[in-house]
Amino acid sequence: MPAMLRPWPVMACLILALAVSAPAAPARAATRAKAASGDSLEAVMAGEFALQAGKLPEAVRWYLQAARTERDDAGLAERAARIALLANDKAAAAQALKLWRQRAPRSLAMRTAEATLALRTGKASAARRELVALLREPDGQGWRHALVALGDGRDDELSARLLRQMVEAGDIPDTLQAWLAFGGLAQKLDQPALAERIVAEVVKRFPSEPRVALLQAGQLRQAGKTDEARRVLEGLGKTALLVPELRLSIAGEYEAMGDYAAAAAVLARGPQGDHTYQLRAALLARAEDNAALGGLYDELAKDGSEPDPDRRLLLGQIAQVLKRPQQALDWYRSVPGGPQRTEARLRIANSLYELGRKDEALAEAVKLQGDASLDDNARISAYVLESELRRKNNDAAGELDALARGLAAYPDDSQLLYARALVWERRDQIERAEADFRKILAIEPDSVAALNALGYTLADRTTRYKEALELIDRARAAEPDDPAITDSYGWVLYRLGRHEEALVELRRAFARQKDPEIAAHIAEVLWALGRQDEARKYFDEARKLDPENRSLKRALEKTGA
Repeated sequence: MPAMLRPWPVMACLILALAVSAPAAPARAATRAKAASGDSLEAVMAGEFALQAGKLPEAVRWYLQAARTERDDAGLAERAARIALLANDKAAAAQALKLWRQRAPRSLAMRTAEATLALRTGKASAARRELVALLREPDGQGWRHALVALGDGRDDELSARLLRQMVEAGDIPDTLQAWLAFGGLAQKLDQPALAERIVAEVVKRFPSEPRVALLQAGQLRQAGKTDEARRVLEGLGKTALLVPELRLSIAGEYEAMGDYAAAAAVLARGPQGDHTYQLRAALLARAEDNAALGGLYDELAKDGSEPDPDRRLLLGQIAQVLKRPQQALDWYRSVPGGPQRTEARLRIANSLYELGRKDEALAEAVKLQGDASLDDNARISAYVLESELRRKNNDAAGELDALARGLAAYPDDSQLLYARALVWERRDQIERAEADFRKILAIEPDSVAALNALGYTLADRTTRYKEALELIDRARAAEPDDPAITDSYGWVLYRLGRHEEALVELRRAFARQKDPEIAAHIAEVLWALGRQDEARKYFDEARKLDPENRSLKRALEKTGA
């Protein structure tokens, strides 16, 4: 479960999230309750508070009860249907949809919910009927709703089959945006042949559009044809690089290939600003190209005399990556104000520690915790920072004490709970780690980080593989291209005995992020498959990245390599 690094959003599939309202605050719950009457008021309030607490089944039950009580309220029926779909309670969703249908004319939102439920219950004919009707909406926007339903059907094989039928029947609207979106969906559904077919159709229909070339490059990359993908990107020419959105997307494709230097070079073309400089610095750091990063540092330092907080903070970060802690400290201390000043103060503690001034570093972190002028997030980060510094200093008791003090001040903070869960996992206290991860999920049921971390922990440190797979699948649905989640998925497949499938996923993760833990996982799977020579190459790769990595040490001990 390598760190979930996301330097910036790369060109992603254009999949729209199912439009379910966020959990309402108590004030909003009261507002909704005022619209209800009699027995439904209590049910609405209970439903809203259950939703806020992440108790989806309970929220579904209360909202369905309220919708049945208020016989003329289409809004309550709609909300009950949406929450039931979010909870994947198909029976409740069907009941709520029936009430919604009785009380309101068929709308795009209703038909989207109907299509989604039909997909989830395996009713292919009904789903196709609703999807085609959405695609043929006269306002030309129905395809967006069809895309939502197909992407949220929970049965990828059925969604892929229906998408293939719609492509063959010519149902997709003749607009570039629609074709790009459905091409992205085919990639998300892991249907390379279908994605290739859609790309070919898009190229034929819109031959001179750069975004088509980007879709084609993405499809080739996902199919493992990186050389062909590079040729497509190179063929875009200089004109595309002048458009900021396209330049960022082209760089994103190189980043997805793991070619961080090429991504940084693309971003260096055209107008520059603080955001571009930040991205270039992050990419060069990941490429471990200190020469180029040093050149960027020198370029930016020429304007360092200007009191620009963003620029000075960035210069401090680059100096830190270049292992120039005194220069980093000087830049951080010179940040004049604003939110950048808070970030700089946190980084000052790190720089002091790197300079060997450990007592000063810890004192700085503790000082931040008690600074009433800072917001809660900054003070919480200061507790986590102190814990990390104490861990580096081999102060095991101090590490936990810092987090305990943080949780005493902020009892249900997810960041502090997550940090403590990782401490418990490192100490082999898996039950305690699981308890903290589950507490996070009780507060934030859709926390991708907690879903992935708990799933990986169960896969790696217990035999509860089925449960682990369910958790990791929920994380994959939210972040399908994240290398940390892909690694977790590959690892649980290996633990389930599905070695060949595991190897495919782990290689895909390593292509996106050169991480010692992923390399060790690949090596262990290869060893189990009897491919020891290839496994040793990955063990060597992991050693180069981090010879002290715990997963690497365990894999070496297990295999005897």
